[in-house]
Amino acid sequence: MKKNLCILAFGLIVTLPLFAQKKIDDRLEKSTTAMQAILQSDKGLPTSILDHAHCVLIFPSVKKVAIGIGGSYGRGELVCRKGSDMAGSWGAPAMYALDQGSLGVQLGSTATDFVLVVMRHGGVEQILNGKTKLGGNAAAAAGPTGAQATGYNADAMKVDVLTYSRSKGLFAGVSLEGASMDADRDANKALYGKEITAQEIISGSVPAPAAAQSLISLLDNSSGSRK
Repeated sequence: MKKNLCILAFGLIVTLPLFAQKKIDDRLEKSTTAMQAILQSDKGLPTSILDHAHCVLIFPSVKKVAIGIGGSYGRGELVCRKGSDMAGSWGAPAMYALDQGSLGVQLGSTATDFVLVVMRHGGVEQILNGKTKLGGNAAAAAGPTGAQATGYNADAMKVDVLTYSRSKGLFAGVSLEGASMDADRDANKALYGKEITAQEIISGSVPAPAAAQSLISLLDNSSGSRK
């Protein structure tokens, strides 16, 4: 019996990290798909906005916990441009979690993809410094699309984060007012194999993992540098 328990414990030690890594790989793949879909629609995220972004937060398939006044919870990642001025190509992702008391009407669906575009350095600092509440710590607004996006000036509008969403092929500026975000420390450990903070990842202290290359390539190919 003792021998069997030892074998079982050893098996769990070996398989749990692999299971955690598979979950992270799946999350990155879903985020790439969601980002691509939002970029490809004329009612989604315009490349003219992405060109001026410091970072993006991608939360694929955010689920409603209950109908009506229920809560919602999602997991995704923060990807920022390289360099001290965040004006270069896109770097390694830091895993993040999204939590909100209610997302209101969800266009009749059970899951929504969200892309949050961080337009100002102050917004980046708020997100990296700990639990951030949209509309509180960071000023947020529904992102402009089409002609409205041409010449959009986030500094003049005093907006840190622009939000875009997609639900069952439909696009709408669903409000994320009051949603909170924080680093997903367990996921970052699973992805990078060690305890690491979001600040360390964004600063470029670790190379981007293979699982993130498709997402990074999509961002690089869809936008120019800010320099």
